[in-house]
Amino acid sequence: MKHIVLLSIIVIVYSEKYINILGDNPPNFTELAANYGHQALEYDVITEDGYILRLFRIKGEREMPVLLMHGILDSADTWVLRGNESLAITLANKDYDVWLGNCRGNKYGRRHIYLDPDNNTFWDYTFHEHGYYDLPATIDNILFITNASKLNAIGHSQGTTIFYVLGSTRHEYNNKINVLIALAPVCFLENMEPPLKTMIQYSPMIYLTANMLDIKEIFGTNQNVINTICQQPIINSICVTNTIFPITGEDSDELEDIPILYEHFPTATSVKNLYHFSQVSYKRQFANFDYGVKLNLDKYGSPTPSVYQLDKITMKISLFVGINDNISTLDNVAMLKQSLPNVINYMIIPHTKMNHIDFVWGLPISTA
Repeated sequence: MKHIVLLSIIVIVYSEKYINILGDNPPNFTELAANYGHQALEYDVITEDGYILRLFRIKGEREMPVLLMHGILDSADTWVLRGNESLAITLANKDYDVWLGNCRGNKYGRRHIYLDPDNNTFWDYTFHEHGYYDLPATIDNILFITNASKLNAIGHSQGTTIFYVLGSTRHEYNNKINVLIALAPVCFLENMEPPLKTMIQYSPMIYLTANMLDIKEIFGTNQNVINTICQQPIINSICVTNTIFPITGEDSDELEDIPILYEHFPTATSVKNLYHFSQVSYKRQFANFDYGVKLNLDKYGSPTPSVYQLDKITMKISLFVGINDNISTLDNVAMLKQSLPNVINYMIIPHTKMNHIDFVWGLPISTA
Protein backbone atom coordinates (compact mmCIF):
# COMPACT_ATOMS: atom_id res chain seq x y z
CA MET A 1 0.00 0.00 0.00
CA LYS A 2 2.81 2.46 0.83
CA HIS A 3 4.19 2.11 -2.69
CA ILE A 4 0.84 3.00 -4.24
CA VAL A 5 0.59 6.05 -1.97
CA LEU A 6 4.12 7.08 -2.94
CA LEU A 7 3.33 6.63 -6.62
CA SER A 8 0.21 8.78 -6.27
CA ILE A 9 2.19 11.58 -4.61
CA ILE A 10 4.78 11.50 -7.36
CA VAL A 11 2.05 11.64 -10.01
CA ILE A 12 0.65 14.80 -8.39
CA VAL A 13 4.02 16.47 -7.87
CA TYR A 14 5.41 15.72 -11.31
CA SER A 15 2.25 15.90 -13.42
CA GLU A 16 2.83 19.55 -14.38
CA LYS A 17 6.49 18.93 -15.15
CA TYR A 18 5.72 16.06 -17.49
CA ILE A 19 2.57 17.42 -19.08
CA ASN A 20 4.42 18.19 -22.33
CA ILE A 21 5.47 14.55 -22.60
CA LEU A 22 1.85 13.41 -22.55
CA GLY A 23 1.36 14.99 -25.95
CA ASP A 24 4.04 12.84 -27.54
CA ASN A 25 2.60 9.79 -29.26
CA PRO A 26 4.70 6.63 -29.11
CA PRO A 27 5.28 4.83 -32.42
CA ASN A 28 2.37 2.68 -33.58
CA PHE A 29 2.69 -0.90 -34.76
CA THR A 30 3.42 0.03 -38.37
CA GLU A 31 6.19 2.40 -37.29
CA LEU A 32 7.64 -0.14 -34.87
CA ALA A 33 7.78 -2.80 -37.60
CA ALA A 34 9.43 -0.35 -39.99
CA ASN A 35 12.13 0.34 -37.40
CA TYR A 36 13.18 -3.29 -37.78
CA GLY A 37 13.03 -3.46 -41.56
CA HIS A 38 9.49 -4.69 -42.17
CA GLN A 39 6.53 -3.09 -43.91
CA ALA A 40 3.29 -3.76 -42.05
CA LEU A 41 0.00 -3.87 -43.91
CA GLU A 42 -3.19 -2.77 -42.15
CA TYR A 43 -6.73 -4.11 -42.45
CA ASP A 44 -10.00 -3.31 -40.72
CA VAL A 45 -11.96 -6.26 -39.33
CA ILE A 46 -15.66 -5.75 -38.58
CA THR A 47 -17.16 -8.18 -36.07
CA GLU A 48 -20.70 -9.54 -36.18
CA ASP A 49 -21.69 -7.12 -33.41
CA GLY A 50 -20.15 -4.08 -35.07
CA TYR A 51 -16.71 -3.54 -33.53
CA ILE A 52 -13.98 -2.41 -35.92
CA LEU A 53 -10.58 -3.92 -35.15
CA ARG A 54 -7.21 -3.16 -36.71
CA LEU A 55 -5.40 -6.21 -38.08
CA PHE A 56 -1.71 -6.04 -39.01
CA ARG A 57 0.29 -8.19 -41.40
CA ILE A 58 4.00 -8.60 -42.02
CA LYS A 59 3.85 -10.52 -45.26
CA GLY A 60 6.02 -13.57 -45.80
CA GLU A 61 6.35 -16.29 -48.41
CA ARG A 62 5.57 -19.29 -46.23
CA GLU A 63 2.22 -20.74 -47.22
CA MET A 64 0.34 -21.04 -43.92
CA PRO A 65 -0.36 -17.75 -42.10
CA VAL A 66 0.51 -17.31 -38.42
CA LEU A 67 -1.83 -15.32 -36.16
CA LEU A 68 -0.50 -13.75 -32.94
CA MET A 69 -3.02 -12.71 -30.26
CA HIS A 70 -2.02 -10.48 -27.35
CA GLY A 71 -2.93 -10.74 -23.67
CA ILE A 72 -5.14 -8.61 -21.44
CA LEU A 73 -4.44 -4.84 -21.28
CA ASP A 74 -2.21 -5.33 -24.30
CA SER A 75 -2.16 -4.91 -28.08
CA ALA A 76 -0.39 -6.12 -31.21
CA ASP A 77 2.51 -3.81 -30.27
CA THR A 78 3.62 -6.27 -27.60
CA TRP A 79 4.91 -8.70 -30.23
CA VAL A 80 7.49 -6.22 -31.61
CA LEU A 81 8.63 -4.26 -28.54
CA ARG A 82 11.80 -6.32 -28.14
CA GLY A 83 12.91 -5.43 -31.65
CA ASN A 84 14.80 -8.17 -33.46
CA GLU A 85 14.39 -10.42 -30.42
CA SER A 86 10.59 -10.08 -30.56
CA LEU A 87 8.56 -13.05 -31.70
CA ALA A 88 6.83 -11.23 -34.59
CA ILE A 89 10.11 -9.87 -35.98
CA THR A 90 11.82 -13.22 -35.53
CA LEU A 91 9.06 -14.98 -37.46
CA ALA A 92 9.04 -12.30 -40.16
CA ASN A 93 12.81 -12.61 -40.57
CA LYS A 94 12.24 -16.30 -41.20
CA ASP A 95 9.71 -15.41 -43.94
CA TYR A 96 6.56 -16.47 -42.09
CA ASP A 97 3.34 -14.71 -43.09
CA VAL A 98 2.72 -13.00 -39.74
CA TRP A 99 -0.68 -11.59 -38.76
CA LEU A 100 -1.30 -9.69 -35.54
CA GLY A 101 -4.80 -9.27 -34.17
CA ASN A 102 -6.32 -6.85 -31.69
CA CYS A 103 -9.28 -7.21 -29.35
CA ARG A 104 -12.05 -4.67 -28.85
CA GLY A 105 -11.30 -1.89 -26.40
CA ASN A 106 -7.55 -1.63 -26.83
CA LYS A 107 -5.80 1.18 -28.72
CA TYR A 108 -6.52 -0.51 -32.06
CA GLY A 109 -10.05 -1.59 -31.19
CA ARG A 110 -11.82 1.62 -30.15
CA ARG A 111 -14.18 1.90 -33.12
CA HIS A 112 -17.69 0.62 -33.78
CA ILE A 113 -20.15 1.03 -36.62
CA TYR A 114 -22.50 3.02 -34.37
CA LEU A 115 -21.26 2.97 -30.74
CA ASP A 116 -18.82 5.52 -29.36
CA PRO A 117 -16.17 4.54 -26.75
CA ASP A 118 -17.74 7.20 -24.52
CA ASN A 119 -20.95 5.14 -24.58
CA ASN A 120 -21.09 2.63 -21.71
CA THR A 121 -22.58 0.00 -24.01
CA PHE A 122 -19.29 -0.05 -25.92
CA TRP A 123 -17.62 -1.54 -22.82
CA ASP A 124 -20.24 -4.21 -22.14
CA TYR A 125 -18.00 -7.15 -22.98
CA THR A 126 -15.57 -9.68 -21.51
CA PHE A 127 -13.16 -12.24 -22.89
CA HIS A 128 -16.25 -14.15 -24.03
CA GLU A 129 -16.93 -11.56 -26.73
CA HIS A 130 -13.23 -11.53 -27.63
CA GLY A 131 -13.45 -15.25 -28.33
CA TYR A 132 -16.96 -15.40 -29.76
CA TYR A 133 -16.83 -12.32 -32.02
CA ASP A 134 -13.37 -10.75 -32.31
CA LEU A 135 -11.35 -13.90 -32.93
CA PRO A 136 -13.58 -15.56 -35.58
CA ALA A 137 -13.85 -12.29 -37.52
CA THR A 138 -10.06 -11.99 -37.45
CA ILE A 139 -9.53 -15.59 -38.55
CA ASP A 140 -12.08 -15.35 -41.36
CA ASN A 141 -10.44 -12.22 -42.74
CA ILE A 142 -7.00 -13.81 -42.74
CA LEU A 143 -8.18 -16.98 -44.45
CA PHE A 144 -10.13 -14.98 -47.04
CA ILE A 145 -7.21 -12.68 -47.88
CA THR A 146 -4.63 -15.48 -48.05
CA ASN A 147 -6.96 -18.09 -49.59
CA ALA A 148 -5.67 -20.52 -46.96
CA SER A 149 -7.88 -23.16 -45.36
CA LYS A 150 -6.11 -23.08 -41.98
CA LEU A 151 -3.74 -20.96 -39.95
CA ASN A 152 -1.30 -21.45 -37.11
CA ALA A 153 -1.98 -19.42 -33.97
CA ILE A 154 0.12 -18.15 -31.09
CA GLY A 155 -1.57 -16.64 -28.06
CA HIS A 156 -0.28 -15.13 -24.84
CA SER A 157 -2.30 -15.05 -21.60
CA GLN A 158 -5.83 -13.85 -22.49
CA GLY A 159 -4.75 -14.43 -26.08
CA THR A 160 -5.02 -18.14 -25.26
CA THR A 161 -8.24 -17.84 -23.24
CA ILE A 162 -10.16 -16.56 -26.23
CA PHE A 163 -9.24 -19.66 -28.25
CA TYR A 164 -10.80 -21.86 -25.57
CA VAL A 165 -13.98 -19.78 -25.84
CA LEU A 166 -13.86 -20.03 -29.62
CA GLY A 167 -13.24 -23.77 -29.79
CA SER A 168 -15.91 -24.61 -27.21
CA THR A 169 -18.67 -22.32 -28.56
CA ARG A 170 -18.03 -22.15 -32.32
CA HIS A 171 -16.92 -25.66 -33.05
CA GLU A 172 -16.35 -25.14 -36.79
CA TYR A 173 -13.33 -22.98 -36.02
CA ASN A 174 -11.44 -25.93 -34.57
CA ASN A 175 -10.92 -27.03 -38.18
CA LYS A 176 -9.54 -23.63 -39.19
CA ILE A 177 -6.61 -23.76 -36.77
CA ASN A 178 -3.70 -26.04 -37.56
CA VAL A 179 -2.17 -25.67 -34.11
CA LEU A 180 -2.46 -23.22 -31.21
CA ILE A 181 0.76 -22.44 -29.38
CA ALA A 182 -0.39 -21.25 -25.95
CA LEU A 183 2.16 -19.12 -24.07
CA ALA A 184 1.37 -18.62 -20.37
CA PRO A 185 -2.09 -20.14 -20.97
CA VAL A 186 -4.95 -18.73 -18.90
CA CYS A 187 -8.06 -20.79 -18.22
CA PHE A 188 -8.30 -22.06 -14.65
CA LEU A 189 -7.29 -19.53 -11.98
CA GLU A 190 -7.80 -21.46 -8.77
CA ASN A 191 -4.28 -21.60 -7.39
CA MET A 192 -3.46 -17.97 -6.70
CA GLU A 193 -1.28 -16.26 -4.11
CA PRO A 194 -1.32 -12.72 -2.71
CA PRO A 195 -1.55 -10.03 -3.95
CA LEU A 196 -3.62 -11.55 -6.76
CA LYS A 197 -5.62 -13.66 -4.34
CA THR A 198 -6.41 -10.60 -2.23
CA MET A 199 -7.44 -8.55 -5.26
CA ILE A 200 -9.77 -11.33 -6.40
CA GLN A 201 -11.35 -11.61 -2.95
CA TYR A 202 -12.27 -7.92 -3.07
CA SER A 203 -13.24 -7.90 -6.75
CA PRO A 204 -17.05 -8.10 -6.21
CA MET A 205 -16.91 -4.98 -4.06
CA ILE A 206 -14.59 -3.25 -6.52
CA TYR A 207 -16.86 -4.13 -9.45
CA LEU A 208 -19.93 -2.88 -7.58
CA THR A 209 -18.16 0.36 -6.71
CA ALA A 210 -17.04 0.86 -10.32
CA ASN A 211 -20.62 0.41 -11.52
CA MET A 212 -21.90 2.87 -8.92
CA LEU A 213 -19.34 5.39 -10.16
CA ASP A 214 -20.26 4.61 -13.78
CA ILE A 215 -16.73 3.41 -14.57
CA LYS A 216 -16.80 0.87 -17.40
CA GLU A 217 -13.34 1.28 -18.91
CA ILE A 218 -9.92 0.84 -17.33
CA PHE A 219 -6.61 2.27 -18.60
CA GLY A 220 -8.31 4.37 -21.24
CA THR A 221 -8.12 8.15 -20.94
CA ASN A 222 -5.64 7.90 -18.06
CA GLN A 223 -3.33 5.54 -19.93
CA ASN A 224 -0.86 8.22 -21.08
CA VAL A 225 -0.43 9.50 -17.54
CA ILE A 226 0.41 6.02 -16.24
CA ASN A 227 2.70 5.32 -19.20
CA THR A 228 4.58 8.59 -18.80
CA ILE A 229 5.00 8.40 -15.02
CA CYS A 230 6.24 4.80 -15.10
CA GLN A 231 8.81 5.61 -17.78
CA GLN A 232 10.60 8.02 -15.44
CA PRO A 233 13.79 6.46 -14.00
CA ILE A 234 13.07 7.68 -10.47
CA ILE A 235 9.93 5.57 -10.14
CA ASN A 236 10.28 2.91 -12.84
CA SER A 237 11.41 0.29 -10.33
CA ILE A 238 8.39 1.09 -8.13
CA CYS A 239 6.01 0.47 -11.05
CA VAL A 240 7.68 -2.81 -11.91
CA THR A 241 8.81 -4.37 -8.64
CA ASN A 242 5.74 -3.36 -6.65
CA THR A 243 2.94 -3.65 -9.21
CA ILE A 244 3.85 -5.88 -12.17
CA PHE A 245 6.21 -8.43 -10.62
CA PRO A 246 4.02 -9.29 -7.60
CA ILE A 247 1.25 -10.19 -10.05
CA THR A 248 3.15 -11.82 -12.90
CA GLY A 249 6.20 -13.20 -11.08
CA GLU A 250 9.51 -11.48 -10.25
CA ASP A 251 12.30 -11.35 -12.82
CA SER A 252 14.72 -8.52 -12.08
CA ASP A 253 16.88 -9.49 -15.06
CA GLU A 254 14.22 -7.96 -17.31
CA LEU A 255 14.10 -4.48 -15.76
CA GLU A 256 16.38 -2.82 -18.32
CA ASP A 257 13.86 -2.38 -21.16
CA ILE A 258 10.72 -1.87 -19.08
CA PRO A 259 10.54 1.93 -19.67
CA ILE A 260 10.17 1.29 -23.42
CA LEU A 261 7.39 -1.20 -22.77
CA TYR A 262 5.46 1.34 -20.71
CA GLU A 263 4.97 3.42 -23.87
CA HIS A 264 2.58 0.71 -25.06
CA PHE A 265 1.30 -1.04 -21.93
CA PRO A 266 -1.23 -1.03 -20.42
CA THR A 267 -3.95 -0.30 -22.94
CA ALA A 268 -7.66 -0.28 -22.28
CA THR A 269 -10.13 -3.03 -21.54
CA SER A 270 -13.50 -3.16 -19.81
CA VAL A 271 -13.92 -3.36 -16.05
CA LYS A 272 -16.37 -6.18 -16.75
CA ASN A 273 -13.63 -8.17 -18.47
CA LEU A 274 -11.35 -7.99 -15.44
CA TYR A 275 -14.22 -8.99 -13.20
CA HIS A 276 -15.04 -11.99 -15.41
CA PHE A 277 -11.52 -13.30 -14.85
CA SER A 278 -12.01 -12.76 -11.11
CA GLN A 279 -15.21 -14.80 -11.26
CA VAL A 280 -13.34 -17.63 -12.98
CA SER A 281 -10.97 -17.62 -10.01
CA TYR A 282 -13.25 -17.31 -6.99
CA LYS A 283 -16.05 -19.45 -8.46
CA ARG A 284 -13.44 -22.04 -9.44
CA GLN A 285 -14.83 -22.75 -12.89
CA PHE A 286 -14.24 -21.56 -16.44
CA ALA A 287 -17.73 -20.31 -17.20
CA ASN A 288 -19.70 -17.51 -18.80
CA PHE A 289 -20.13 -14.23 -16.94
CA ASP A 290 -22.32 -14.53 -13.83
CA TYR A 291 -24.93 -11.74 -13.73
CA GLY A 292 -26.82 -13.11 -10.72
CA VAL A 293 -29.81 -15.44 -10.71
CA LYS A 294 -32.42 -13.12 -12.25
CA LEU A 295 -30.31 -11.82 -15.12
CA ASN A 296 -28.79 -15.27 -15.70
CA LEU A 297 -32.31 -16.62 -16.24
CA ASP A 298 -32.99 -13.86 -18.75
CA LYS A 299 -29.71 -14.30 -20.60
CA TYR A 300 -28.95 -18.02 -20.32
CA GLY A 301 -32.30 -19.56 -19.35
CA SER A 302 -30.59 -20.92 -16.24
CA PRO A 303 -29.91 -19.53 -12.74
CA THR A 304 -26.20 -20.17 -13.25
CA PRO A 305 -24.00 -19.42 -16.26
CA SER A 306 -22.99 -22.27 -18.52
CA VAL A 307 -19.51 -23.73 -18.16
CA TYR A 308 -17.33 -23.73 -21.27
CA GLN A 309 -17.07 -27.28 -22.60
CA LEU A 310 -13.34 -27.70 -23.04
CA ASP A 311 -13.79 -31.25 -24.29
CA LYS A 312 -15.29 -29.76 -27.48
CA ILE A 313 -12.00 -28.06 -28.34
CA THR A 314 -10.50 -30.39 -30.93
CA MET A 315 -7.77 -28.11 -32.32
CA LYS A 316 -4.21 -29.19 -31.59
CA ILE A 317 -2.72 -27.22 -28.70
CA SER A 318 0.82 -26.84 -27.36
CA LEU A 319 1.06 -25.48 -23.81
CA PHE A 320 4.09 -23.52 -22.56
CA VAL A 321 4.31 -22.44 -18.92
CA GLY A 322 6.91 -20.69 -16.77
CA ILE A 323 7.99 -21.95 -13.36
CA ASN A 324 7.79 -18.44 -11.88
CA ASP A 325 4.39 -17.49 -13.35
CA ASN A 326 2.02 -16.26 -10.63
CA ILE A 327 -1.02 -16.31 -12.95
CA SER A 328 -0.59 -19.34 -15.18
CA THR A 329 0.72 -21.45 -12.33
CA LEU A 330 1.91 -25.00 -12.88
CA ASP A 331 -1.17 -26.32 -11.06
CA ASN A 332 -3.57 -24.21 -13.11
CA VAL A 333 -2.03 -25.23 -16.42
CA ALA A 334 -1.94 -28.88 -15.34
CA MET A 335 -5.72 -28.67 -14.82
CA LEU A 336 -6.08 -27.20 -18.29
CA LYS A 337 -3.93 -29.93 -19.81
CA GLN A 338 -6.18 -32.58 -18.26
CA SER A 339 -9.31 -30.87 -19.59
CA LEU A 340 -8.26 -30.45 -23.22
CA PRO A 341 -8.62 -33.46 -25.53
CA ASN A 342 -5.85 -32.66 -28.02
CA VAL A 343 -2.76 -31.33 -26.23
CA ILE A 344 0.18 -32.34 -28.42
CA ASN A 345 2.92 -30.71 -26.36
CA TYR A 346 3.30 -29.56 -22.76
CA MET A 347 6.51 -27.75 -21.86
CA ILE A 348 7.62 -26.20 -18.58
CA ILE A 349 10.28 -23.61 -19.43
CA PRO A 350 13.34 -24.51 -17.31
CA HIS A 351 14.45 -20.90 -16.72
CA THR A 352 13.76 -20.50 -12.99
CA LYS A 353 12.65 -16.85 -13.26
CA MET A 354 10.36 -17.33 -16.28
CA ASN A 355 7.25 -15.34 -15.40
CA HIS A 356 3.96 -14.44 -17.09
CA ILE A 357 5.25 -11.56 -19.20
CA ASP A 358 8.65 -13.00 -20.08
CA PHE A 359 6.98 -14.92 -22.92
CA VAL A 360 6.54 -11.65 -24.82
CA TRP A 361 8.91 -9.17 -23.17
CA GLY A 362 11.61 -11.39 -21.75
CA LEU A 363 14.45 -13.55 -22.92
CA PRO A 364 15.41 -13.73 -26.62
CA ILE A 365 13.05 -15.81 -28.74
CA SER A 366 14.37 -18.49 -31.10
CA THR A 367 12.33 -20.53 -33.54
CA ALA A 368 12.88 -23.49 -35.80
